[in-house]
Amino acid sequence: MEQQTASEPTPTKVVLLEAAKLVLLTEGYSGLSTRAIAAAASTQMSQIRYHFGSKEGIVLALLTYMTDQLLERQTDLFTDPNMALSTKWEVACDYLDADIKSGYVRVLQELIAVGYSNPDVNKSVRKGLTLWRDLHTRLAKEFSKTYGSLGPFESEDLAALVGPLFIGAEAYILLGCENELTPVRRALRRLGNVIRFFENPPKVEAE
Repeated sequence: MEQQTASEPTPTKVVLLEAAKLVLLTEGYSGLSTRAIAAAASTQMSQIRYHFGSKEGIVLALLTYMTDQLLERQTDLFTDPNMALSTKWEVACDYLDADIKSGYVRVLQELIAVGYSNPDVNKSVRKGLTLWRDLHTRLAKEFSKTYGSLGPFESEDLAALVGPLFIGAEAYILLGCENELTPVRRALRRLGNVIRFFENPPKVEAE
């Protein structure tokens, strides 16, 4: 059988990854097993051992597989020269809902928790978060070049806030903490209004 890289999964590997995602979403990491994945994929456990080596191997591959897809999507959005940053922020908020529905947010949150005690999962999660940080940093630098000073914030400061902001929001939503007193998604979208203020500052009439 032909081996493949994580960035170019074969159809067989994609089926196994999607099965792992399904089990992870329905049973959580504690209920994830190669037997359950094989059953969800209607295949033999030997296929999982061949392609990924172990339960941990397929979990790490799943995170990479999903992160790569979303980074490509997000990069296309953020590098669009014809779209204002405030509009990009609104689309990013739309993507939050899509990523919750797709299961990416749940997978990431599950693996963040596992990463506290599992060094290999920790390394994989940190790698993914670093890629997101780099994307946000580039975006902040482009914004400062176009609209000027970011006040007391360096581009790296803003990138350090945006990632945790969305991860924290995702945790609140998954835990069911979003309510009238904690309007997580509404608050995120209103930050787009702050960005729009910088893009179109009010004109000051000369006296």
